[in-house]
Amino acid sequence: MKSWQRNLIRLVSLLIVFWSVGFALPSTAHVERDIIINAPPAEVYELISDFKQWGQWSPWARLDPEVELAISGSGLGQTMMWASDNPQVGSGQQEIIELERDRQLKTHIEFDGQGVANATFELTAALNETDGVVTKGTKVVWSLDSTVNDKAPFFFKPINNYFGLLLDSLVGKDYETGLANIKQIAEN
Repeated sequence: MKSWQRNLIRLVSLLIVFWSVGFALPSTAHVERDIIINAPPAEVYELISDFKQWGQWSPWARLDPEVELAISGSGLGQTMMWASDNPQVGSGQQEIIELERDRQLKTHIEFDGQGVANATFELTAALNETDGVVTKGTKVVWSLDSTVNDKAPFFFKPINNYFGLLLDSLVGKDYETGLANIKQIAEN
């Protein structure tokens, strides 16, 4: 057997192993970031519980100031639809599916062509110490949960499972930026 044939067989074998291992990977992904904000939960809640406020702090709003945005309703059931030519923003819609005043917000997100996810903000009273001074504040935990191969054809499921491993590195920095923006607004 010639050298190129052996190399081709090795390459195909590696691809089959890589694809097969993908089936053993989790089909869900979780991203989570948190921050302590020196403001009461009620003030933080006001910034996150209404999509009309999100333009002030959302990391994606700053990526495309020309994004087409439509917000309808208020409170539970409020929806936000967006469309952007910027691939980092994309298109999709988000709906508030759970609200607990000053404690929690949960949304359902549908990304056009990229799947669905649920995002959650949890607010808890917290004490923060800065330079020896203890202040009352709010711990904000922002998380995202997604099923990465929800509607993928059989052949693509293991590839999507590998994508799920990367989701934290793809979204985590944006969550950190968003939380830092919320902190800056709430504390000023």
